[in-house]
Amino acid sequence: MNYDHRDHGPRRVGQVKEVTSLANPIIKDIKALANKKERDETHSFIAEGLKLVIDALDLGWTIKTLVYAKAAKGKAQVEQVALKTVSSGGLVLEVSEKVLSAITRRDNPQMVVGVFEQRYANLKDIRPELGETYVALDRVRDPGNLGTIIRTADAAGASGVILIGETTDPFSLETVRATMGSVFAMPVVRTSVADFVKWQKAAGVQVVATHLSGAVDYRTIDYRKKPVVLLMGNEQAGLPDELAKEATALARIPQQGRADSLNLAIATGIMLFEARRHLLTLDAKA
Repeated sequence: MNYDHRDHGPRRVGQVKEVTSLANPIIKDIKALANKKERDETHSFIAEGLKLVIDALDLGWTIKTLVYAKAAKGKAQVEQVALKTVSSGGLVLEVSEKVLSAITRRDNPQMVVGVFEQRYANLKDIRPELGETYVALDRVRDPGNLGTIIRTADAAGASGVILIGETTDPFSLETVRATMGSVFAMPVVRTSVADFVKWQKAAGVQVVATHLSGAVDYRTIDYRKKPVVLLMGNEQAGLPDELAKEATALARIPQQGRADSLNLAIATGIMLFEARRHLLTLDAKA
């Protein structure tokens, strides 16, 4: 499967293909991106919404196919995005709402959908500097958690999210939705336990891990002295010993009440904003 427009004959700038049938082979290919196997094979994924598509293009992501509803035709921003898509070699489809619903698996779909090329950062290229914060997630399983963490890391001004071991797909429909567009702004890395351990030893970072046996209150740690990597465990099993023993500090978030644990995304958010407290001010954004 390939999303290169050349597979479907030559196209000229400004030309838009109108599609109303769910049986159309291009639509079938896009719908198939709901499956991880197809996303991996084509290095592609779907992002929904005009704002997300505009943000992705502004950040230099490669769009393969732009899909928009007939009702969005003629809107200035949609026309601009369509022009950018075609001029960069992408395909533009004008479709019925029925087709958009099938692609997004929603009854009330967004009016604009983009098919983008996946992008991962390389762990070897990451050289953390003072004031930078990274989130490392061990075998994160839930797409909603991962998407929310990517969004929160972006909001807190973190520099990247590192996925360790077999994790949920950062480019699944559910994860991308939960990132609210931050998937385009936040570098994401995939790595193994062994490679992560090797990297963090050489990177000169402070690794703060949350752990049930953590003796240190997360609020008492000095997050200023080195670049910080917040290491968070799997939703069910927590952090394995092989990662926990490599941490600079094993921290815990004090709790009171009947609940015996926090949701992973919530815990990561608490840790992120504490680690970056000294760097965040209300007037940081213009």
